[in-house]
Amino acid sequence: MKESCTVTKSTAHRPRSRRKLLRATVPAAVAASLVLVPLPGAVAAPSTGAVIAEVYGGGGNSGATLKNDFIELGNPSGAAFGLTGYSVQYLTGTPGANSQWGVTQLTGSIAPGGRYLVAEAAGAGGTVDLPAADASGNLALSGTSGTVALVSGTAPLTCKTAADCGADPRVVDLVGFGTAVVREGSPVTGASNTASVARGSSLADTDNNAADLKSGAPSPVNGKGEAPDLPDGGSGSTGPTEPGTVRIHDIQGATRLSSKTGKTISGVPGIVTGVRGYGSKGFWMQDPNPDADPATSEGVFVYTGSATPAVKVGDAVLVTAKVAEYYPNYNGGSQSITELTSPQVTVVSSGNAVPAPVLLDDSSIPAAYTQDAAGGSIENLPLKPADYALDLYESLEGMNVQVVHVRVVQATDKYNELWVDARNQDRPTRRGGVVYLGYDQPNPGRLMVQSLVPVAEQPFPQLNVGDELEGVTAGPLDYNQFGGYTVAATTIGKTWDSKLQREVADPARPSQLTIATYNVENLDPSDPDEKFAQLAQGVVTNLRSPDIVTLEEIQDNNGAVNDGTVDASQTVAKFLAAIKAAGGPAYDWRSVDPENGKDGGEPGGNIRQVFLFNPDRVSFTDIAGGDSTTAVDVTGTGKRTSLTASPGRIDPGNEAWNSSRKPLVGQFSFHNKPVFVIANHFNSKGGDQGIDSRFQAPGRSSEVQRIKQATVEQAFVAKLLAADKNARVVSLGDFNDYQFSPALDALTKDDVLRDLVIQLPERERYSYVYQGNSQVLDHILVSPTLKWHDVDYEVVHINSEFAVQASDHDPQVVRIKP
Repeated sequence: MKESCTVTKSTAHRPRSRRKLLRATVPAAVAASLVLVPLPGAVAAPSTGAVIAEVYGGGGNSGATLKNDFIELGNPSGAAFGLTGYSVQYLTGTPGANSQWGVTQLTGSIAPGGRYLVAEAAGAGGTVDLPAADASGNLALSGTSGTVALVSGTAPLTCKTAADCGADPRVVDLVGFGTAVVREGSPVTGASNTASVARGSSLADTDNNAADLKSGAPSPVNGKGEAPDLPDGGSGSTGPTEPGTVRIHDIQGATRLSSKTGKTISGVPGIVTGVRGYGSKGFWMQDPNPDADPATSEGVFVYTGSATPAVKVGDAVLVTAKVAEYYPNYNGGSQSITELTSPQVTVVSSGNAVPAPVLLDDSSIPAAYTQDAAGGSIENLPLKPADYALDLYESLEGMNVQVVHVRVVQATDKYNELWVDARNQDRPTRRGGVVYLGYDQPNPGRLMVQSLVPVAEQPFPQLNVGDELEGVTAGPLDYNQFGGYTVAATTIGKTWDSKLQREVADPARPSQLTIATYNVENLDPSDPDEKFAQLAQGVVTNLRSPDIVTLEEIQDNNGAVNDGTVDASQTVAKFLAAIKAAGGPAYDWRSVDPENGKDGGEPGGNIRQVFLFNPDRVSFTDIAGGDSTTAVDVTGTGKRTSLTASPGRIDPGNEAWNSSRKPLVGQFSFHNKPVFVIANHFNSKGGDQGIDSRFQAPGRSSEVQRIKQATVEQAFVAKLLAADKNARVVSLGDFNDYQFSPALDALTKDDVLRDLVIQLPERERYSYVYQGNSQVLDHILVSPTLKWHDVDYEVVHINSEFAVQASDHDPQVVRIKP
């Protein structure tokens, strides 16, 4: 995936499903917007905050399944609790004169209703690992008798009696099990190599261990809601036999977060509507008897871990399971999914009618996208599905939905996903997509489509933007780990081919200088020859062999190998040979090697910008002195204005360029007139919250650095224009931001540059497609002396709309008459 994607994506292959097998519910590191409440300090009063939820000391012992001892904390309150500076401590059940408390220090937080797992010592036996722990220590707990304390502080306790420990204000909660001398009330019994002691789902604390905890099979859960894959994980041989009193709509509730998170609910009835037997496994079920509240979903996902679900569509089931809130991308601000985990499932009957899908179309999807919480979370706001699209999708989470005769607005990707738009009123592009024209114009009808049928059994349709899915596409409504509500399709409509063609730029006149920009997506010599050939064909045929081409994301000679190599001559030579083979000119080139590991992008890749130029049409003015750390400057005035180095880098030591590409500037001559060209690749949008974030308006943290970068470059251009008001400046490349963004406002301040994309009709303003939105990340800007009538500009759509891409960006070209 390209380094500048709107939402961070690893350069490693992502899982085929929307989730990793290790799952993310409320994490231990809670967002800064949550209030951290101090934990209560005395054992004498029942805990109202964090408590010890479960203790297991049989890990790795004879007969044990789990390899490690563990201590699990829980937070029954409605606010996050900070644990930095806290510890869990252990004392033997019958302490002697030399007995000491063992200590494991804690960090992070426990989210409201969340859990926190502390892994302790491993034994020699066991077959199953704990899920990823939130903290780790080496305490060797007894399997049958001992005391565990949650302590405000990290110094070992000194108390050795129940009375002394109850009087110590540092003790937040304490559990004595077996025959422990130190306990609250009476110790809880029943701990063994195969049994832990644990509180009930409400985490109630009356300060009587025997009343508050019971022994049972160990069930560790970490702060992300991940549990180990234990035997009989959801097959249901011990599942419920009678319906309970709680229904799916009671679990889902009328906000984004379930009021029953962390509780185990017995006998929830439903009809299976979809089964996922690959990737993150589980099934969706839906209550055929809905309530009268449109805000409460009747569907829910039942997560079975690595166990293949032993159900099929149409089964009537009863499920006993723990309620969890799963965040596919917590730090990215994603919505949560209310789901059932660690299930016991009973199939009551088969062949039942599946609840009819809800139609998503013009009449049902609101024009307004989301409620505004002034940057805060919308999770606890009452859902208003008739007023806001995000609320509508949340109110249908897990339910069977359908779209009918919809247009593809993002092509099929290598993960067999595509995006459609179910709302005809969204803003169309000229070629069949939907265009993103402002933070307040997100096109609310966009939905991802995935298939629940494995590709090996039924190939996923390979479609381009503008193609259509005719008829019905239906399935449970899911949420993707990289953002976006998703139809997990059990049925996919027939395909219609729009015959979308790759564009070819208009021809230039001999008197025009043609300058193009092309992000070639992490190009290095190890890439297939086919990629080089496709990129070269784009330059030669679709861009018509521009006089100057600025390239972004040229990697060093060994690509992602992180061995200190920074030279990219082999990468460029292979590309130039491919251009020549495609019938193009014998381009020359210039660049400046970056410092190793200082310009961001794929680790080891050392991406940089490169100038290609046709020496038969334009000459490069070589001026010695440019290197990775030396700042280029302006010298002379009027027609004698020049750079101090060409090629050079603009203020490379400025903190605005930390871990980001520095602008490459070069001085060219066309018909004996100087032209200053700046090749750009501003910092990525990594770390920004998506437009469908649970925080509204979403935060754009990466924007701060791009504004600084734009400010530095604007000052450099202003200095050029101060030396020569008629200087011909073309600044172009991947700016990783929109034409309406504060960064582009900063770059064009005082009209030193004009963004050419705004001269295009609105429906043509895009060079990249993300989450179904056709949007601008690449730009060409020109200085005032290049008047409107002297400039012909176009984005050449050859990649972003197609299932088969040489890059994820479309190139663009400007023809100027200087």
